[in-house]
Amino acid sequence: MLAEQLQQLITQSDLDISSEHQEQLVSLVELLHKWNKAFNLTSVRNPSDMLVKHIMDSVVVSPHLEGKRFIDVGTGPGLPGLPLAILNPDKEFFLLDSLGKRIRFIKQAAHALGLKNVTTVQSRVEEFHDEQGFDGVISRAFASLDDMLDWCHHLPHSQGKFYALKGVIPDAELAHLKPELVLDDIHTLVVPELEGERHLVVIKHATSQG
Repeated sequence: MLAEQLQQLITQSDLDISSEHQEQLVSLVELLHKWNKAFNLTSVRNPSDMLVKHIMDSVVVSPHLEGKRFIDVGTGPGLPGLPLAILNPDKEFFLLDSLGKRIRFIKQAAHALGLKNVTTVQSRVEEFHDEQGFDGVISRAFASLDDMLDWCHHLPHSQGKFYALKGVIPDAELAHLKPELVLDDIHTLVVPELEGERHLVVIKHATSQG
């Protein structure tokens, strides 16, 4: 049972996730598994593996988010954006991807799960502009921190932050950040039953306070 497995994974973490949100997360995995057969949205085929590699790997970011308005760039099939939207109904999530099949899945999933706080954006990240600016720019898809910061530089407002999900800490890239950017924090993420290291690297503008 996926529900039982998710419950066990959560008990191995520091997260407190309501039964309602757990049901939504399981439903998301079931939807992703169903769509994946036809549209090849993720290389992870087994729903049990999806719980670890996609759901838990996404929700561990939740306690570290500051603000109300976020954009998940290169979201793929809505990761980590959809799980984070489920856990944070009071926050707003824009999920951006350039592939139509992924955006169609996200729209369907958000509708099926009753999520009112998800906005889909089909665009290349460098071509999308938002006048208001975001509290946080989230990504787990970019191969390099450099690329994320280059291509997404226009998305956060002056106090906004970049949240990059990484494996090992990218020390070499952090050593040569552009002068206008500074390292805000590095959070070690504990993802139950996931092999390898996971870190959340938080970058902010050098001029922002706090």
